[in-house]
Amino acid sequence: MFDIKYTYAVARLRALENHLFSAAVLEQLMACQDEAGCLSLLQEKGWGDPNEKQDADQMLARETEKIWETIESMHVDMSVFDVLRYPDEYQNLKAAIKEICREGHHPGIYIEGTSLSGEELEKILREKEYYRLPEHMQAAAKEAYEKLLHTQDGQLCDIILDKACLAAIREAGKKSGEKLIENYAEDTVAIANIKIAVRSQKTGKSADFMKRAMAPCKNISVDALAHAAAGGFNSICDYLSTAGYGECAERLKESPSAFERWCDDRIIQTIKPQKYEVASVGPLFAYVLARENEIKTVRIILSGKASKLPDEKIRERIREMYV
Repeated sequence: MFDIKYTYAVARLRALENHLFSAAVLEQLMACQDEAGCLSLLQEKGWGDPNEKQDADQMLARETEKIWETIESMHVDMSVFDVLRYPDEYQNLKAAIKEICREGHHPGIYIEGTSLSGEELEKILREKEYYRLPEHMQAAAKEAYEKLLHTQDGQLCDIILDKACLAAIREAGKKSGEKLIENYAEDTVAIANIKIAVRSQKTGKSADFMKRAMAPCKNISVDALAHAAAGGFNSICDYLSTAGYGECAERLKESPSAFERWCDDRIIQTIKPQKYEVASVGPLFAYVLARENEIKTVRIILSGKASKLPDEKIRERIREMYV
């Protein structure tokens, strides 16, 4: 969709894309002897805060902040990025509910940069002013809070909020008016449902449990996937193959890490054509996903180096890059 208001933003973005990590830069990181060497190289490339010495978590957190600082500085409609922000919003809601329902104070449990702070969420929940939450959160927040308060079932609380988050992501994708964002939202829900099916099959959960946890989406039938999972791991793979997720099934059979890599690589492959768009929100959305993928991949390398994993084990987990 051509939109003149995005022309300046996309032009500016093209310069920023030149700083995205390529496979060659990842090889430079892999050549470092340890985590400290990687952090030093990253700082040379402008990562983190140049005025402070930061550990891995601090540096990666700062890079995530930079993503949104960059996009917000372009003065575009930020609502199109809701599908990417909702997971953090719901994670904080989960944390707030559990903070209220258990004894003591637990610092550092909230993700920063969300529309409502952890303290605001706690106040809303304690005063039962659910109307102050975004509309898509209100019913789920009330149900999850009351269930946890009366049953102390943390898993049930998570299921309620995770499903609500997926439903909100899908709805935001539809409302965006952008095919790329709608497809991303549908894929996000489908992959989440697949992960629920795989975990549930391994832990012996019933089909009814899975249906309660899964959210409807276009590409995957919740009923069919839950029924397949109840029949065993191979049954899940067989269903995915017939539903157009054959490569996903193959990666699941290979290993959990291969499946996780496939999930991220699928997103990158989907957004790569945005490098040739000139005036739509698509390139901005793709840039955010590319940066998030880049940070995740760097985290994998840093973690592997810190744990002294063999290089081949780290390489198995490295994601495809956008550039």
